[in-house]
Amino acid sequence: MAKDDEPETDGARVARRRQFAEAARAEKPDLALLCLLIGAEADPELGEAGMDEAQIELDRLAGMLPYAPTGGPGAWARNVAELLGTCCGFGGSPADYRRLESSLLHEVLRRRRGLPILLSVVWTEVARRAGAPVYGVALPGHFVVGFGDPYGAHVLVDPFAGGRLLGAADAALLVRGATGGELSEQMLTPADPLEVVLRILNNIRAWAAARPEHSAVQLWALDLSLLLPSHPARLRHERAQLLVQRGEFTAGAEELEEYARVVEAFEPAAATTIRRQAAAARAMLN
Repeated sequence: MAKDDEPETDGARVARRRQFAEAARAEKPDLALLCLLIGAEADPELGEAGMDEAQIELDRLAGMLPYAPTGGPGAWARNVAELLGTCCGFGGSPADYRRLESSLLHEVLRRRRGLPILLSVVWTEVARRAGAPVYGVALPGHFVVGFGDPYGAHVLVDPFAGGRLLGAADAALLVRGATGGELSEQMLTPADPLEVVLRILNNIRAWAAARPEHSAVQLWALDLSLLLPSHPARLRHERAQLLVQRGEFTAGAEELEEYARVVEAFEPAAATTIRRQAAAARAMLN
């Protein structure tokens, strides 16, 4: 894993971030590639060779699946679960939420453990390569995978639980447990690849924010989030505040002032507050 003091201006990192931005703006974003580029931020030693090895592993796993099984979506779901969940041991546990590796695709492929969303990336990427009608489903608080027609005949599986089939009641229980709310049809629609990437980066930011000694991880997760074509504007404010927390007072103040200019037109009171934050950051230089 990378050290937190890895220099941000490193030429290889600049090139990776350029590649990440270009991949995010592709007509059909490559989810596996974007996830591996996230992994390269955490572990610069991964390199092109390591990313190629991860792609080859996804291809290898896909080659172990029967092509076009009879039985429709349920057959696909059972075959993928038997391979990845039973034979290969991919799954998760509460302890995996405490590890950064659980959010990095190359590490999930190596350890065969991860968060629900990264395990779902493995499921969808392997199944897609094998020709399955597969898609990710971004349930609140717990990512799962669908096989079949999302607007017709389909089944849901939970890769975190080794590929357990989910009925409507199971999915509703996951949503209720995460949010206290009810399952809606909109929640079951296919997740956009860039929404998946942003959610992964959000998980990494949350992991690092709870561990101040890993503020550098939070910073690069913010930097990648801001390279996505669509992202919440508040991330710019979060980045500026993080710079101040890291002792980069001038850079943080400049970003706060820039963000204040952005929000002033529709939130003048918020802009005033942000400018005060910038002034306080500059005062720390004295």
